[in-house]
Amino acid sequence: MTTATVEPRPQMREPRPRGRIDYLNVDFGARSWLLTTDHKRIAILYLVSITLMFIVGGLFAVLIRLELATPPGDLVSADTYNRLFTMHGVVMLFFFLIPVIPSVLGNFLVPLMIGAKDLAFPRLNLASWYVYMTGALVALWAMLAGGVDTGWTFYTPFSTRSSHSYVIGTAVGVLILGFSSILTALNFVVTIHRMRAPGLTWFRLPLFIWSTYATSLIILLGTPVITVTLLLLAAERLLGIGIFDPRLGGDPILFQHLFWFYSHPAVYIMVLPAMGVVSELVTTFSRKTIFGYHFVAFASIAIAVLGFLVWGHHMFVSGQSVYASLIFSFLSYLVAVPSAIKVFNWTATLHKGSVAFQTPLLYAFGFIALFTIGGLTGLVLAATAVDVHVHDTYFVVAHFHYIMVGGTVMAYMGGLHYWWPKMTGRMYPEGWAKLGALIIFVGFNLTFFPQFVLGYQGMPRRYHEYAPEFQVLNVMSSAGATILGAGYALPMFYFLWSLRSGKEAGPNPWGATGLEWATSSPPPPHNFETTPTVTLPPYIYSRKEADVVG
Repeated sequence: MTTATVEPRPQMREPRPRGRIDYLNVDFGARSWLLTTDHKRIAILYLVSITLMFIVGGLFAVLIRLELATPPGDLVSADTYNRLFTMHGVVMLFFFLIPVIPSVLGNFLVPLMIGAKDLAFPRLNLASWYVYMTGALVALWAMLAGGVDTGWTFYTPFSTRSSHSYVIGTAVGVLILGFSSILTALNFVVTIHRMRAPGLTWFRLPLFIWSTYATSLIILLGTPVITVTLLLLAAERLLGIGIFDPRLGGDPILFQHLFWFYSHPAVYIMVLPAMGVVSELVTTFSRKTIFGYHFVAFASIAIAVLGFLVWGHHMFVSGQSVYASLIFSFLSYLVAVPSAIKVFNWTATLHKGSVAFQTPLLYAFGFIALFTIGGLTGLVLAATAVDVHVHDTYFVVAHFHYIMVGGTVMAYMGGLHYWWPKMTGRMYPEGWAKLGALIIFVGFNLTFFPQFVLGYQGMPRRYHEYAPEFQVLNVMSSAGATILGAGYALPMFYFLWSLRSGKEAGPNPWGATGLEWATSSPPPPHNFETTPTVTLPPYIYSRKEADVVG
């Protein structure tokens, strides 16, 4: 049973000949793609460009793990290593993790899920992609010209004094990227408010829409802060204005406050859309309505609000007062509550469900497991006494990657596998996809779990040399990175294979609910032949559930 009635039912297109790609029922001319205002094609443009940035960031990670396979710094110099981990962080965080789910899945799905023909501002949507590409090219130019060695946080006064790295070029690339995020978020907010199908009230919205809406609010409120911060950094570096540099009368701690006021909410810019994806996967493959829909929806808003109140837990060793640290520690524990609500509700949804262990659900399981480990270790770091011991060690690196990579990337991969048939009209090979999910899960844990031990034993991060007693765990981590890289490469091959040789998917291969499954695969240019009308809450999978809500 679906959550919507569509009258008349959209006409299905004639089956495509095997071996010929008729993607989105339009031609492949470069001009038609570069000037398109179709939200689905713009999502594909983002998919290609963001994937390329992921590969670039991954190459930096490969060099980092090769260097750390042996204790002495025998592959690259200390200065080169500084540039490697800085550029890895900049690319992966700003040009992959932050935009990937909103710009790819959000762009493709938001209009479909709310029954709209497109986003509210189609031309602005295309402009956001061009702004993203401009920022990415500026940042890549800075990297090729010499790179930056300050760390992805651009901490002052080092970032204002460093004379041989392209700090301003990299910062300008990130600054430009911020405008792309703002344009996308503004488009989502207006679209969700103004273009919902008849009958699609707020509490009939899919949970992916709730998470996308909350994420958009964070972007609109937080991104201007990092924009101003980077402008002040450039002004101090170029004009010698004393803002952050103590030599000029500035305060470097001010930079940390401004940076983390944005950057901790930015964690939820990456994780909240991932949570929305997991909600969709869990309910579809358990064949049950989501447990505690209202709690999960409001938890997204709570995370968005509380995320702005916890930035100080990054600064426990910066000299801030004991009382401020106590408050930030308490708030850091508090922000874990809405995240825990989501995890418990997903688990309750799966309980006694008719669970189908398809590839998207395997990635959802991976998200729940890895995000839970990352969240629990985040509570460890929120305890001030423990944080002092493990601050700036590999414990923090492991925690961060369990949240960002184990969380965001696992959910993105699950969402990509789930909606790939809708995007392309083709199914991928299920056996290879399950193998890829298993390889990624094993490779990830082998890469990052040893780093918890390394950090607790005292190995500092951002050093290209380390004590010999840490080598065994570092070798394990480097071996795991090799497996993880193979796991990420595998989907690229079978997704491309599926475009020509995959079985045709049909409009709803998963038997899912939701408006995106009530149209053809791929959807026609304007999504629906007629405007759909929504008559039921989301995720109704049985007549019994329909009778209860009816």
